[in-house]
This record gives sequence, structure tokens and C-alpha cells, in this order.
Amino acid sequence: MGVIFLIGMAGCGKTTLGRALADEMDMPFIDLDEYIEERCEATIGQIFEQAGEQAFREIERQALQEVAAMDGAIVACGGGTPCQHGNMELINQNGLSIWLTTSAQRITERLCLPQEKAKRPAIAHMTDAEVLDFVTHQLAERQPFYEQAMLRFDSTRLESIEEINTTARALATLLATL
Repeated sequence: MGVIFLIGMAGCGKTTLGRALADEMDMPFIDLDEYIEERCEATIGQIFEQAGEQAFREIERQALQEVAAMDGAIVACGGGTPCQHGNMELINQNGLSIWLTTSAQRITERLCLPQEKAKRPAIAHMTDAEVLDFVTHQLAERQPFYEQAMLRFDSTRLESIEEINTTARALATLLATL
């Protein structure tokens, strides 16, 4: 199987489910943000701060092109990756895109965990209610891009190791039928 791109909001489970799916399918796993950080020897936050969003998006596009050219991998895209000009076309032309869906409330619950909030400067100082508003607004803005995915898959049940593994097996089984 070629490249499988997981897309969706931050907190929808792209990395969590992606790692488990890669294990289940015996494929390499790539988190696009981590891939960029390794290439640039800087965090995403540092890249934004030092070079700006436009420069980050150019770096992101180049990284996306590199992983799209691979023989096979599970790729967790950044939440905003599909929303940049031409990226969904690139994703859909070079692999299978899967939109991981869950409620804004579940995403908020995940993002508001202390270890998650601390990693995300945009929401680090928000109340839980403000994070929910932020997530709801972003989801509405990004939905037209996410809807271009070839498949949708419910990623609501990822709250324990058992749920993660069960969900990964279910997705691997679905993919085996394609």
C-alpha cells in the first residue's frame, strides 16, 4: 500500500492512531510536524516565530512533497496542512487521505490535558471554554478542506491503550478491503 495520510484537527488522534496503525500494518510512521522539526532543527513554534507562517507553510509543502514520494508510510499531517493551497490535491494524488473525525468536545478534552495544552502556545493560556470555542471555529473553517479526504474514520475512541489498539485494528481491517 502507498502513503496513507491522516488529516484532521489537532487532538483528533492523528499521531496516536497513526502510530498504532503503522504497528498494525507494519509500515513506517511519520508525524509531519516532527519530520519538519528534525529537518529544520527547530520546533514548529520556533519556525513560526523566527521565519513567520508563510515560510513555515513553504517548508511544510516541501516536507509534504517528500513524504508523498515515499513507497509507503502512515503520515500524520498537521491540522492546518490540508488547508494550504494545493495540499489536498497533492495528498489525494499521491496516496489515500483519511479524515479522522470526532466531536469538538472530545478534541477539546484532549487538548485541555495539561501536557497537551503546554505544547500548544495558541491555546496554552485559554480556559477550557475558550479552547472549545477555538476548536469549534477552526473546525468550521477547515471542514471544506477535510471533506476532500477519500475516507472518513471515527477517532472518538482513543482514550486508553485498548481503545487505541482496537481502533487501529478496525481501520487496518477497513483499509485491507480497499
